[in-house]
Amino acid sequence: MAPKKPAVLHSLLLPLLTLLLSQADPRSFVVDRDHDRFLLDGAPFRYVSGSLHYFRVPRVLWADRLWKMRLSGLNAVQFYVPWNYHEPQPGVYNFNGSRDLIAFLNEAALADLLVILRPGPYICAEWEMGGLPSWLLRKPKIHLRTSDPVFLAAVDSWFKVLLPKIYPWLYQNGGNIISIQVENEYGSYKACDFSYLRHLAGLFRALLGDKILLFTTDGPEGLKCGSLQGLYTTVDFGPADNMTKIFTLLRKFEPHGPLVNSEYYTGWLDYWGQNHSTRSTSTVAKGLETMLKLGASVNMYMFHGGTNFGYWNGADEKGRFLPITTSYDYDAPISEAGDPTPKLFALRDVISKFQEIPLGPLPPPSLKIMLGPLTLYPAGDLLTFLDFLCPQGPIHSILPMTFEAVKQDHGFMLYRTYLTHTIFEPTPFWVPNNGVHDRAYVMLDGVFQGVLERNMRHQLFLMGKLGTKLDILLENMGRLSFGSNSSDFKGLLEPPILGQTILTQWMMFPLKIDNLVKWWFPSQFLKSSQTQAPSGPTFYSTTFPILGIVGDTFLYLPGWTKGQVWINGFNLGRYWTKRGPQQTLYVPRLLLFSRGALNKITLLELENVPPRPQIQFLDKPILNSTLYETYMYSLSADTFEPMELSGH
Repeated sequence: MAPKKPAVLHSLLLPLLTLLLSQADPRSFVVDRDHDRFLLDGAPFRYVSGSLHYFRVPRVLWADRLWKMRLSGLNAVQFYVPWNYHEPQPGVYNFNGSRDLIAFLNEAALADLLVILRPGPYICAEWEMGGLPSWLLRKPKIHLRTSDPVFLAAVDSWFKVLLPKIYPWLYQNGGNIISIQVENEYGSYKACDFSYLRHLAGLFRALLGDKILLFTTDGPEGLKCGSLQGLYTTVDFGPADNMTKIFTLLRKFEPHGPLVNSEYYTGWLDYWGQNHSTRSTSTVAKGLETMLKLGASVNMYMFHGGTNFGYWNGADEKGRFLPITTSYDYDAPISEAGDPTPKLFALRDVISKFQEIPLGPLPPPSLKIMLGPLTLYPAGDLLTFLDFLCPQGPIHSILPMTFEAVKQDHGFMLYRTYLTHTIFEPTPFWVPNNGVHDRAYVMLDGVFQGVLERNMRHQLFLMGKLGTKLDILLENMGRLSFGSNSSDFKGLLEPPILGQTILTQWMMFPLKIDNLVKWWFPSQFLKSSQTQAPSGPTFYSTTFPILGIVGDTFLYLPGWTKGQVWINGFNLGRYWTKRGPQQTLYVPRLLLFSRGALNKITLLELENVPPRPQIQFLDKPILNSTLYETYMYSLSADTFEPMELSGH
């Protein structure tokens, strides 16, 4: 047994320790403009970082993804904070579960990763409305991302909640946040309101102090309107861009200090109806090595993409409305399912030439399982469940109202009216000024008539008797996250016209479909005796056990058209098999019950089901199978030209 130390020794050591700590240099992360570098605690420092979005990854998987990033040689992680994810209604805040930002900061610290934080208020990120809450649009005349007092009041209120939460996590306070971005790629927004940027910078300084490094990020074309004196200027670009030209341009705005690429693109996002985006491993690795030789600090966007579960995907406006897929795999070094890819190992080899890589092998890919095929059975069309989907009843209005006007943030809303006279012959039915935002599923007395789609399908032909019930199910496909300076209202933005008649006297039913799926649907359904598959918005479901080991898997819906899918009550996201390119949905193993317990899957198919309504679970994803022939008729010849790479 070790002898006890005299108490007097402790009394002598404590004052000595206090004295030593008081004389130690404070923690700091600063720009050394004399030597074009960062200093971390006074020593030269360069970060090699990767982007990961906690809001696209289930909480139980955060530690796994972050540790794989650290083992890849990264010393920092960069991520956004989506305002709409944390303040779903004005003054109502949610930092629980997968929204627990502080828990994510702690997981990053445990993985020995510093943090580059991008709190917005606008983030883009291919996320619903670029992270701005849609309830802002309840004041239709609001000017987003400007010094409009209505917008600034909401921003100030939000940041007075968020920024004090992260204050203890600033590096100089003992945390791991070394720098914070102000706004996001503001130079790509045509407002160019420097008063707005100055207001944000002042707010950040007031709430976070003078020691934290604040920075801006813009593409080369956005540096003029996106940079601000007093904020460190960084740039973003991909491996195909002219690095020398862009860094030379950056020096005009930031003559001294380290070169920083805040978004070096390892891949790219996917739009419904276009090919899955990929970036060559060798090209990405070569570009990273060149930047590191220049002494630049680099953040790779994305290092792990994740998934747009539920209704959280955003959209772009590039000649037409382009909603983003459920998968955010991004062709990133860590796949959507969290597996290391050849791109990861190539980048790790590059990083190892410049800084030490942690010892130990990367974990192998997770276990994947296959199941099926499984037959799904109709549980009833959507209109059957209207009383459950909208228990408070409809909102009445002479003219149709938008989602925002009735406080419906996501998902679906049903518009209903009745024909005021008999239509004997097929008659054009349309909405002026491209007023369908975003897809309308049209029914007469419950019979599906077809689809109107924003920018794509503008007209149907209808006929019916006096008093016929006209139902229009409107789907919000995700608000614009980049590429527009106008607010993206959802629903029927104009009253529909049938022939020469403007249709009025509408009922709006805001639908709570997630509540129905989670709480009302029985766990099993009787096998349908129908010989012909119904068309139009219809629920399908089945249950299934998993008798063996549970693993990650990928839901495959061959022959299905478009809809939403839930597993054990969790909203997995949108599928659009007929449009592509994504054909499978990632199902993390944590969503599945093991040991023979019944799992329930529910689909809301919006258009048409296959002759055999079956699904399968695969052990590999299918992300690149665009079936152009299913919609080529409505697109122009130049549809498939490469999109300009800009905007996060």
